[in-house]
Amino acid sequence: MESSIWIATVASIWIQCSSGASYAFGIYSSVLKSSQGYDQSTLDTVSVFKDIGANVGVLSGLLYTAVSAPRSRRRSPISVGPWLVHVAGAIQCFAGYFFIWLAVIGAVHTPPVSVMCIFMLIAAHAQTFFNTANVVTAVRNFPDYGGTIVGIMKGFLGLSGAVLIQVYQSLFKGNPSIFILMLALLPTLVSLLFMCLVRTYEIRSLHDKKHLNGLSVVALVVAAYLMILIILENVFTLPFWVRVLTFVVLLLLLVSPLRIAIQAQREDSWRLSQTLSTERSPLIDDPESTESKKFSEAEVPTHYHDRPADSSHEKATSSDTMLQIGGEMTLLQAMSTINFWLLFVAMVCGMGSGLATINNISQIGESLGYKTVEKNTLVSLWSIWNFLGRFGAGYLSDIFLHKKGWARPLLMAITLATMTAGHIVIASGFSGNLYVGSVLVGVCYGSQWSLMPTITSEIFGVLHMGTIFNTIAIGSPVGSYILSVRVIGYIYDKEASGKGNSCYGTHCFMLSFFILASVSFFGFLVALILFFRTRRFYTMVVLERIRHSAGHSEGNT
Repeated sequence: MESSIWIATVASIWIQCSSGASYAFGIYSSVLKSSQGYDQSTLDTVSVFKDIGANVGVLSGLLYTAVSAPRSRRRSPISVGPWLVHVAGAIQCFAGYFFIWLAVIGAVHTPPVSVMCIFMLIAAHAQTFFNTANVVTAVRNFPDYGGTIVGIMKGFLGLSGAVLIQVYQSLFKGNPSIFILMLALLPTLVSLLFMCLVRTYEIRSLHDKKHLNGLSVVALVVAAYLMILIILENVFTLPFWVRVLTFVVLLLLLVSPLRIAIQAQREDSWRLSQTLSTERSPLIDDPESTESKKFSEAEVPTHYHDRPADSSHEKATSSDTMLQIGGEMTLLQAMSTINFWLLFVAMVCGMGSGLATINNISQIGESLGYKTVEKNTLVSLWSIWNFLGRFGAGYLSDIFLHKKGWARPLLMAITLATMTAGHIVIASGFSGNLYVGSVLVGVCYGSQWSLMPTITSEIFGVLHMGTIFNTIAIGSPVGSYILSVRVIGYIYDKEASGKGNSCYGTHCFMLSFFILASVSFFGFLVALILFFRTRRFYTMVVLERIRHSAGHSEGNT
């Protein structure tokens, strides 16, 4: 099949669906803890290295920037570089999880904690390579709908935890060590199979929003189906043939974006042929035709224009940097701005506290008397809430920006305030609190992962987006280490008195989550400052897009 911008998008979606192994840590954390003889602080230390690997993607960003630029704009309209980033990720994924599996089953001597941390870091680090190649390529292909496409890509990555767990429960239920082996093989094979289709196209699709909405509907259907499956598995004991049948249906749903891609490709090909026919007509020199061409060029993404030094484009929203529409910053230039560090601190608070929650969700459930199936259900449902946050925040931020003129950092501040409430609910310890709290924290945690890359691309440009947003993402493991190990792990071990360094009761995590709530509230205040500093810039972005839309409409008349 001929490759296109839509086939590239579907290939990225499929890779994203298999690459979120770090979100399924709760499934095998217990067997890792028992097989290696870890206490809770040690397990949290290993999980922090997982978070470091999964979020410190500077190397993947640098590699993407180095290999993804088109070799010659005159000779080729596409770049074939992103597949090299996928190869690097596939190698790390297999090596890391395969070693962990060997250690868990006892095929190798029990490794020192430091060695286990290194291999956990390598295994999770693969996720940044998959994610960078897919997300940055998608933003370059759909620059006018950055929030929507980032939401789709990040949303499917969030769903990948639930997808991987469904594969496990359908085929290998009750054997978490096999699940680790599956994590070594499945993402590696999927990425190697589809990586060559993920490319950056300079030629834009003609009706992006319509077909992006179609992909959004598929994402919502997959999320709803997974949630129904998770609930059914929590209520009933499904026989093997039913689990296999439901898994086949899931695969069919995941294949359905291909139909949208084929339809979009056909429509674009037809419209392109119509355009070429018009251009060959005697009207080619008509003034209206020239005007249409002018406004067609105005549809090129704002970041790709070499814009004149017009005062309306150079007004700043901050005292330390001149934010420009279409401006491109390197990593060092971005790091010299206050806005970069405000975004970084907000991510330390939001992503760090969210990761600390998911890393300890099984232990929280155990301390509150939840059954094993309920704990696994919470881990799976977290993927659904994570998806809803990623997809919903990206989609809504586009609507709020384009139709109401609301700057994206405002939505970030709102979600951090809501996350504060979620941590307080978990700390309270009332019956069913973990279900309610995980919904609030999961949705708000996921929203940060779609808002942050989109804000990065708008404030600092797309040329070095991969490097910049992956550098900001370092705030996630920094916050996770402080909050997981130094707060949750330390307080838990201090409270533990049961067999196997275990703690039971609401007191085990109450103080920890009140601290997490305070951290999230601080992140809310930081995001609010970022909103006020960039509000004027986003007003300029909206006015620029209105001008483009008006010009496009005038050109069509």
